[in-house]
Amino acid sequence: MAIEKTDTLVIGAGQAGVAMSEHLSKLDVPHIVLERSRIAERWRSERWDSLVCNGPAWHDRFPGLAFDADPDAFVAKEQVADYFEAYARKFNAPIRTGVEVKKVTRNLGRPGFTVETSAGVFEAARVVAATGPFQKPVIPAVAPRDDRLLQIHSAQYRNPAQLPAGAVLVVGAGSSGVQIADELRRAGRKVYLSVGAHDRPPRAYRGRDFCWWLGVLGEWDAAAMKPGTEHVTIAVSGARGGETIDFRRLAHEGITLVGMTKAFDSGVVSFQPDLAANIARGDANYLALLDAADAYIARNGLDLPQEPEARRMLPDPDCLSNPVLELDLAAAGVSSIIWATGFTQDYSWLQVNAFDDKGKPQHQRGVSSEPGVYFVGLPWLTRRGSTFIWGVWHDAKLIADHIATQRKYAAYRDAGQRAQAAAAVPAEV
Repeated sequence: MAIEKTDTLVIGAGQAGVAMSEHLSKLDVPHIVLERSRIAERWRSERWDSLVCNGPAWHDRFPGLAFDADPDAFVAKEQVADYFEAYARKFNAPIRTGVEVKKVTRNLGRPGFTVETSAGVFEAARVVAATGPFQKPVIPAVAPRDDRLLQIHSAQYRNPAQLPAGAVLVVGAGSSGVQIADELRRAGRKVYLSVGAHDRPPRAYRGRDFCWWLGVLGEWDAAAMKPGTEHVTIAVSGARGGETIDFRRLAHEGITLVGMTKAFDSGVVSFQPDLAANIARGDANYLALLDAADAYIARNGLDLPQEPEARRMLPDPDCLSNPVLELDLAAAGVSSIIWATGFTQDYSWLQVNAFDDKGKPQHQRGVSSEPGVYFVGLPWLTRRGSTFIWGVWHDAKLIADHIATQRKYAAYRDAGQRAQAAAAVPAEV
């Protein structure tokens, strides 16, 4: 079987792979992008039907192409996928769809890597893993074994009609869990929402979206998470034109808030007594951003409208004052559980020395511990902004620049090699 060779092989054609290809193309680095399905497939088929971006169109995009939408709109998932397809066409990205990468191994005694795929074997001097952070849905071990319950991960949720009649327990109150719980409540379902530690920035404040505030306050450039925040989710939404997530409002509208899910025993679920503390932490995060925004406005003399109502909190709902610590699922009519509990990474195909003992990528700003292997599209790859579409584009540029530099080193020839090459050139007659 013929082996196809290229300088750099990029695995994955989502936002990270498309950005990577653009920068490699600009630097004239020969490369191929392999995608097991379609470009931006996860945006199309692995998200719920009503999903929109969590950032406005002016912010959540690559620099080279604007969305065909109001700059302040929150773009629907299908339009996002179409955007990346259009972006790839814009520079004729060498993307091959329908090709699954099965194994990557380092060559022995010679440079580069051998890549086994469903379309044959490739060899490349470098490999960029651009498969992103949402590879394998995580349902925690606490999940009950109960055939009477439909249990799905948020990655499998599409719409309320998908679920059997009855109440729903949504476990996880980050962006996905909150939006799904709210959609189910609006569809007439009784919803219990299990809330853990979270940040909840204002959707907008004093006429500016929170994405703008994090930019001018330098928060997008934070190089690492603050200690103790590794398991803190962020509750923010672009649904229905964008609104601040307010757990008290959700409760007053009919959602029953509960603490973190603790255990299941004989049809009864127990919750940690941490709901009030988790809500208070989210409130503190919210108010801290308002304080920082006010200080920025005063320091720079900006003429932005006052918004005193942003600091007014609704009264505590009963479920917060008198938290539910146990719930008999059958008695409560709960027929479904949606686990909005995040994802883990699956790099079983990448069989190189680029991971720690827990299987997590070892890298410095995307440059892995295995020379020639790179990661792009991971949260906090270089900074907080790495999570967003625009952040991925900038991360990819750093990695492409590193690859171009390594190519220059590899192309270097010393004096003896240069003389030998010159001698091999036939003299002109």
